[in-house]
Amino acid sequence: MITNSDIDNGAPFDWGNATADYAKYRDIYPEEFYQKIISLGLCVKGQRVLDLGTGTGVLPRNLYKYGASFIGADISENQIAQAKRLSAEAGMDIEYAIASAENISFPEKSFDVITACQCFMYFDKAVALPKIHKTLKDGGHFCILFMAWLPEESPLARQSEELVLKYNPAWTGGGMKRYTKPNLPVWAQDLFTAENAETFDVDVPFTRESWHGRMKACRGIGASSLPSDAVAAFEREHIAYLNTQPEQFSIKHFVNILSLRKKSVSGQKQAHLAI
Repeated sequence: MITNSDIDNGAPFDWGNATADYAKYRDIYPEEFYQKIISLGLCVKGQRVLDLGTGTGVLPRNLYKYGASFIGADISENQIAQAKRLSAEAGMDIEYAIASAENISFPEKSFDVITACQCFMYFDKAVALPKIHKTLKDGGHFCILFMAWLPEESPLARQSEELVLKYNPAWTGGGMKRYTKPNLPVWAQDLFTAENAETFDVDVPFTRESWHGRMKACRGIGASSLPSDAVAAFEREHIAYLNTQPEQFSIKHFVNILSLRKKSVSGQKQAHLAI
């Protein structure tokens, strides 16, 4: 279980609990999302890439065809087991490790690129960032990716959020709005320079089943510490609502991609940052 006072009002959650639905329903990033990463010169042939918070290996599996060598790391043993299964079934040679961003222990300057997709908000920046910096090669890139639906522009998504909150009022994952293009964050200024910042919209297609699965696999339901009867009640009410909707539909999401380049830092300062 993970607890964070800034997330879900401190209620515990565990992505391992949502693994089955996550593996089936969270592989939803459109091709435009991956093409934007490639257009930035990241995760391409000749590069060694570490994907932090890899979950079921969604990012490495979808970018595998572009030729980079991937390692995926995640704190959840259940998620890593699914990542290995899905990669093996697809004939992909992807390495996986059970480790949090704060506990990676790869040699210095091991990777050209480190990615964090849909997970950076969970990192302890004071611990993880110096390790990420140390593990990147000189001039390497740390790429932070995020995609979320826009409930103010989708009545269907808004109603789904309201049902999550009915059964889990502690959930803080709803109500997302577009971010403005970020400048270099304060927390990165000692270690990185901002190279690219992208924000754009995508329309993500769903069926009633796949959207229900997507909502079940969110932090507020599948990964939460809700009792099983509350989860079952959410499912019944959500399915009943979705049965009033078209069988197929699209929901607008926004995407944020922030690519940071590693700065040179003196050995003394690097040691200080790692304390």
